[in-house]
Amino acid sequence: MRHGALRLVLHQARYDLLAFVRNRQSRFFTLILPVLFLVIFVSVFGNNRVGPAQVKASTYYVPGLAALGVIAGSFVNLVVSITAQREAGVLKRRRSTPVPAWVLITGRALTAIVVSLAVMAVLLLIGRFAYGVRLPAATLPAVVFTGIVGAVAFCCLGYALSTAIRTADAAQPMVQAIILPLYFISGVFIPNIRLPRWMQDVAKVFPVQHLADGLHHAFDPATRGTGIVWSDIGVLLLWAAAGLAIALVRFTWTPAAASAG
Repeated sequence: MRHGALRLVLHQARYDLLAFVRNRQSRFFTLILPVLFLVIFVSVFGNNRVGPAQVKASTYYVPGLAALGVIAGSFVNLVVSITAQREAGVLKRRRSTPVPAWVLITGRALTAIVVSLAVMAVLLLIGRFAYGVRLPAATLPAVVFTGIVGAVAFCCLGYALSTAIRTADAAQPMVQAIILPLYFISGVFIPNIRLPRWMQDVAKVFPVQHLADGLHHAFDPATRGTGIVWSDIGVLLLWAAAGLAIALVRFTWTPAAASAG
């Protein structure tokens, strides 16, 4: 029975992964855009030492943009695709099949985790061979663990946010309106130590900064031990629980117009 359920999840994850690979827009914004940002940032701003830890700029950008990749793969793409599929009636048709609902949801979450880890791997390789960014071997598990927890948390938040979006056309603008300001105040693109104190306090409430900070800490050459920041992991898990609770209560498989009617 367990093996049968696992096969169903893996089959669904394979289907979702193929759908992602065939979607040019998803590939660009999730895989290509973080790499372009890395090249542009280092080229324009140089590779001088930045941030409170005074690391090379490329060493700061790689984990920050890895956080962006995780969020793009597990939150942005999820909200847009889920909303579009729901409004087109695709989710309703999937739900009518014998495949359990939890398999469909778990398969999509597994796809997001795989894509997130792939983005981090690509950025790590480019950072290592193009800019000399070194990740301590002892903290590599921390990068993987933090990335997985972040992907799960943002998947839960993605399902939760999709319940508040009524049309497919509104999904992309709404997601960008929420996530772009958080990128700028959460240390994803640039260190936020020079921001007004109130902006730093706002950023600490949301999960974006905690994902970015957890990855930055693992990449810091001065880090000792495993590199896992448990306070950041705890905040991510709290947001995951909140998103899951909302999704369990509000998520629907039918178009919003039909549900409202």
